[in-house]
Amino acid sequence: MATFERFDAHVREHAREYVDELKELIRLPTVSAQGRAVDETGAAVLARAKRAGVAAEALRADGGPPTIVGETGAGKRTLLVYDHYDVQPPDPEGEWTTPPFEPTERGGVLYGRGVSDNKGNLMARLQAIEAYRATIGELPLRVRVLYEGEEEIGSEHLASFVKRHADRLRADGCIWEAGYKDAAGRPTVSLGLKGIAYFELRVRGAKQDVHSSQATIIPNPAWRLVWALATLKDESDRITVDGLMDHVRRPTAADRALIEKLPLDEEGTKRIHGIAGFVRGLTGTELKLKHFFEPTCTVCGLTSGYAGPGSKTVLPAVASAKLDFRLVPDLEPDLVARLLRAHLDRRGFADVEIIPMHGERPSRWPADSDAAKAAVAACRATYGTEPVVYPLMVGSGPMAQVCDELRIPVVGFGAGNAASANHAPNENILLADYIDHIRAFGRFLHTFAGLRLD
Repeated sequence: MATFERFDAHVREHAREYVDELKELIRLPTVSAQGRAVDETGAAVLARAKRAGVAAEALRADGGPPTIVGETGAGKRTLLVYDHYDVQPPDPEGEWTTPPFEPTERGGVLYGRGVSDNKGNLMARLQAIEAYRATIGELPLRVRVLYEGEEEIGSEHLASFVKRHADRLRADGCIWEAGYKDAAGRPTVSLGLKGIAYFELRVRGAKQDVHSSQATIIPNPAWRLVWALATLKDESDRITVDGLMDHVRRPTAADRALIEKLPLDEEGTKRIHGIAGFVRGLTGTELKLKHFFEPTCTVCGLTSGYAGPGSKTVLPAVASAKLDFRLVPDLEPDLVARLLRAHLDRRGFADVEIIPMHGERPSRWPADSDAAKAAVAACRATYGTEPVVYPLMVGSGPMAQVCDELRIPVVGFGAGNAASANHAPNENILLADYIDHIRAFGRFLHTFAGLRLD
């Protein structure tokens, strides 16, 4: 059999073992926002990396969670594999069909918190390394791994860790954590991601909740917060924070040409999300340009007063909102914080407290890097179709802290799908997609090393 026929046969023969192993990792409730099972999961990931032949160790930076680094293989080229082992909180747990940390198979789909973001990709790549060695031989390149445990809360300690351990992380290319098939089932390859600036806005009123009859004379912080939020966007979903859009880098002619050719299954996307139409009624090129090249301003949560069953007539003492901005070049978290503060002050909302939560810069890389070309070739060979190449992921992560800092070209592809429900109830991957990502990653290793695919 040809080289990757043996590889594929081995992967399929061990498919049940691979999935069961992923389930073990999903059962660990690694919610970094709540400090749950982080050290335990770091130890499990370290042990698994070692079993895959990675000379790895767990290190900490400034009291942060375990960060696993290590390497395996040898060759002219070096690949950095970035993944994270922490996950989002499962809330609202009542909307899960089955418990979030009890991975469950239904109809060829595996459900569980972290199965797509990002434990599935982390595990599949280690399994691919093992399968490569078992069927083809020693890795034809050096593979370095970087697994962190606080990506979902802003990777607070990662920048200092990268500076301290730069020599152990330098590489010729990097495969990033995330990736998925689009709504039409086509594999996608991404060349960067948006940044993020996350804030809590808080307004205080009376020293404690008050009977709502007092609303005639006592200010209501909930209304105050709503009025402040209403100044950040207009009814056409355009961001109106003073000066923010002036800093947004406009798409170039090359960007527009890329976007015009980029397929987007609009009907499939609307069906997945249960919506009748997109913001502003956009379609076609203008929809794609907004999606990839515009920032966002999103109210992620609102809290005030009484929200339990029945009624309680109360004037709340405090109101708060969680707010995130997804950032495109040339927006950065500190700049957004300054613009937001000035915007609210200018409109008489100096009493609205702004609490920065975390921030990450955007990062974008060229389509002609060796890593990007290897990813396209690997996906084409695995799936038998041309992958869709995105200029960047519309999500965020610490890519700038790692790859911009070390000047490592990045590419991303993975085992998710357009309906994987990352960060939402019933997060999932298709079992077939999981096995296919193992197959694709084995080919990626081979191609990135400069070898031909059989």
